[in-house]
Amino acid sequence: MHDYYAARAPEYDKIYKKPERQSDLREIESWLSHAFEDRSVLEVACGTGYWTQFIAPSASHVLAIDAVPDTMEVAKTRVSMEKVTFQVGDAYDLPTMEAAPEAGFAGFWYSHLPRRRVKEFLCGFHKSIQPGSKVILIDNLFVVGSSTPISETDADGNTYQTRLLADGSSHKVLKNFPTEADLRDVLEGIGIHVTYRAWQFFWAVEYFAAEP
Repeated sequence: MHDYYAARAPEYDKIYKKPERQSDLREIESWLSHAFEDRSVLEVACGTGYWTQFIAPSASHVLAIDAVPDTMEVAKTRVSMEKVTFQVGDAYDLPTMEAAPEAGFAGFWYSHLPRRRVKEFLCGFHKSIQPGSKVILIDNLFVVGSSTPISETDADGNTYQTRLLADGSSHKVLKNFPTEADLRDVLEGIGIHVTYRAWQFFWAVEYFAAEP
């Protein structure tokens, strides 16, 4: 996965230029621009900073973490470094800070979690932010004709896509598409006041991290 995203860094944002997705993206961007107002935010898997650029202006500060330095170099060109700190890190081993952030965000990361590691990731994520923090997760819905077809399903129910890059290389990429019921089930006991939103091409859950 790391090698794929390192190779894809220069062309990653093409996914946000699909014409049929523009209406959804404008709505989500507008919503996120105020979602974390005056809060410090831990962003996991920030990638090229596409979502960071909408979160950072109203947030008090963003700690943006990604495992791939190549994509973070793109992200650094998008935001004010006074508001954002970038850090190379592991989503399954997030830093514990003395002044823990007041919110958490992950855009288009949840779908890359193996089903057996979803709860592990979320529990670690919640430990790195303050109890009661607002959390928003955003990802793709599977839409025939717009989404890359599913090429494989494993014994655990994880689904995979075969993706081609401009250099001609082919990559098998884990890409799961949870239902609202799946999300509510995994958040049972660890998230409260869960709100599910769905657009034509994307979904989001907003909730508050439960007290440990």
